[in-house]
Amino acid sequence: MKGYRISILRHGRTSANDDGIYIGKTDLPLSEEGKEELRIQYQMHEYPKVERVYSSPLERAIQSAEILFPDREIVLVDDLREMDFGIFEGVKAEEAVELDSYKKWLKGGLDNPPPNGESLRSMLLRCYTSLDAIIRDMMTNGIVRAGIVTHSGIMMNMLSCFGLPKMKAMDLMCEMGEGYEIMVTAQMWQNGKTFEILGKIPGGDSVGYNDAGELIAEDYRADYGNRAEEYSDYFNDEDISFYE
Repeated sequence: MKGYRISILRHGRTSANDDGIYIGKTDLPLSEEGKEELRIQYQMHEYPKVERVYSSPLERAIQSAEILFPDREIVLVDDLREMDFGIFEGVKAEEAVELDSYKKWLKGGLDNPPPNGESLRSMLLRCYTSLDAIIRDMMTNGIVRAGIVTHSGIMMNMLSCFGLPKMKAMDLMCEMGEGYEIMVTAQMWQNGKTFEILGKIPGGDSVGYNDAGELIAEDYRADYGNRAEEYSDYFNDEDISFYE
């Protein structure tokens, strides 16, 4: 059975990252330092060779894709954009910490968006929509190796929701210009909406264990075809149309 490998990477540094400012939909470019950091990483590490790159439409992601995957076709996927942080866009976390609305948002929950912002449920649905479109495009066009350049929140929740081994989103955090390589087959995606997380990139560190070698991921030896049943934890039945 043919496997499709996808390298999912976090974009490089912006001035807002340095200042601890929330930017989701805000379209900031990479800082000059951020560009140079990515160039150095590209020279020092071997990034996967891909046939096509799918990128968030935000400038910081496009610029990162151009640096990490030079001379490759870049396809913009709107649903790969970062979460809309609502009234917290452009605000430093340290300035928001005393706000009741901020404290409420930090309690989490699928339907607890920041004021005037996007809920986690909505973002997860976008993660599904973008992945489904990308995998379909790869299968249709015979592409077996592809890259995705997106944002930290999108990447962590995408991997946590659809990836195996099953892990918490915060356990999948990584640095700028780093990410994970995944493998998916038609059967895995059609039957269970899942993919396998192969390891971190660049570097190829194993997934599912902490620095002490302790298992942090849940056991996932059960048939991945049963994963469809788990979606009741994330979505209503009408939210996702599964393959026939």
